[in-house]
Amino acid sequence: MLNASAPDLTRHPPRSPRVRLGGYAILPRSLDKGRATLAGRSGEYHFACALDQQFLQFVGISAEDLRAQLAAGKSDGEILEWVRVHATRPRSAAEIDAWVREQERRAPADGDSRAYFDGLRAQIAPRRDDIASWFDLLDVDDHVSFGGKS
Repeated sequence: MLNASAPDLTRHPPRSPRVRLGGYAILPRSLDKGRATLAGRSGEYHFACALDQQFLQFVGISAEDLRAQLAAGKSDGEILEWVRVHATRPRSAAEIDAWVREQERRAPADGDSRAYFDGLRAQIAPRRDDIASWFDLLDVDDHVSFGGKS
């Protein structure tokens, strides 16, 4: 069944990883990708990717369980309430805020991850030296992928 409210990620990117729902970064982007995946409109985006796993592990829920909630047609608010009830690692507002600040600064370490990051940055924004975190890279990649200038 096609959910008419599911975003079409072949036409525009999901929400930025910086957008918050209930204080959580990453969650709105994951919901966009999950809904688009269920509707067959995910394009190049992948639900339950490494970024999504950062959120899922932080709260202690599985991608499969979250996907089932999305398949049931739950809204963002309903999903947030479900997360609050079913998280095996419930978090305080202070813990969520600290985690979000960490996620916003998270950058690749040395090795393959750094080489991948630097290669992608050079490809999509060769004249930009202000792209330091994964969130920075995702935002500019989303923008450039849909016709924006780096």
